[in-house]
Amino acid sequence: MPEQKISKKRGLHTGALAGMIRQSLSLSLQNIRANKMRTFLTTLGIIIGVTAVISLITIVNGVIDTVMSEFSSLGAGTLTVSVTGTPFKRGLTESDMEKILELDNVSGLSPTISTVAAAARGEELFDQVSIQGKSADYYENNQLVTVGRPITKVDTENESYVCVIDQDLADNLFPGETPIGKNIMLAGVSYLVIGLEGQNDDLMAAMSGFGSNSDGTAVIPYTTAKHLTGSAGITSLEIYMEDTDRADELTDEVKNVLDQAFNHKDNTYSVFSLDSILEMMDTMMKTFTYMLVGIASIALLVGGIGIMNMMLVSVSERTKEIGLRKAMGATPGRIQLQFLMESVVLSLIGGIIGVIVGLLISWVAALLLETDFVISVAAVALGVGFSTAVGIIFGWAPAKKASQLSPIDALRSE
Repeated sequence: MPEQKISKKRGLHTGALAGMIRQSLSLSLQNIRANKMRTFLTTLGIIIGVTAVISLITIVNGVIDTVMSEFSSLGAGTLTVSVTGTPFKRGLTESDMEKILELDNVSGLSPTISTVAAAARGEELFDQVSIQGKSADYYENNQLVTVGRPITKVDTENESYVCVIDQDLADNLFPGETPIGKNIMLAGVSYLVIGLEGQNDDLMAAMSGFGSNSDGTAVIPYTTAKHLTGSAGITSLEIYMEDTDRADELTDEVKNVLDQAFNHKDNTYSVFSLDSILEMMDTMMKTFTYMLVGIASIALLVGGIGIMNMMLVSVSERTKEIGLRKAMGATPGRIQLQFLMESVVLSLIGGIIGVIVGLLISWVAALLLETDFVISVAAVALGVGFSTAVGIIFGWAPAKKASQLSPIDALRSE
């Protein structure tokens, strides 16, 4: 029996609390509707603040995702080696590259030999064509050829006079024609065109050398390029790894091979991984995002001050109402709950409108910037949470003031 009485009392208490909250909410909404213009002006600061936070986080995250995916497609899982060499050894030999290729986590490597020479076909001559010497592994790890075939290991081993050209060079030498299977002259030597790369207006094309000049680019086997340029060794090398999680381990192993190749001389080479650059960029972007959110949050602070100001005015205007309610038995806690509820409702209204406007602005910005638009649940939660916290924090003082008014003094106020 005692347990039943306790349970019944708890039920009555919970029901009374729920009823009190519903009544406070109803009174808050009535007062908000009665002062529409003041409500709008008061919540404007919250709307602007939440809109800024939501739009900045969403837009910056979309830009970060797009940029990171572009860079990842360029060479995630790739180590790049740049060799300066010594007076006695300017570059890497085939033996050095074989030792690197034998390392556990290496799936392939591609030397790069670059030069600029003239390209001709018939009477057409272009003297600023970029010629790149690459291996078969380069095309196995970068799907660039859209028509024809890429350079193969047979081409490299046989030092074949074949080439893959980009769209710029194709437009210059073969306007309105298909270049596959036809010959062009590169540095006075005839090469068979075996492949065509797609449009070179993306980031990968720019990084690989395509689009570096208006005349275009031709890629030939690196073994053929060595003879063309008279290179004694390889000074640039891309190493493709099987497991990107072991990038640091592979970097150390590659450095060990290079140290042996150059007798542990300092400043003879550099090795960097795009993955480490991506991590650094990600950290920088996140720091930038936090900074922007911090700046945007100032608007929320201003909005909170506006809400506190309105609630203090409301307490002054409704002093007689507060005194009447207290005289009729309303407790200080109930008065405080009513005004606190009104402050939170105002903040939530501003927060919800801010979230909607912020997402709309982010969507339009994503279309204009051609980036990904991904709704960030964390950003939405942050905006709504911020607005609720602002309502509670800045509504507490006015609500406390209202609850502490003396009924007699309140009734005499008018």
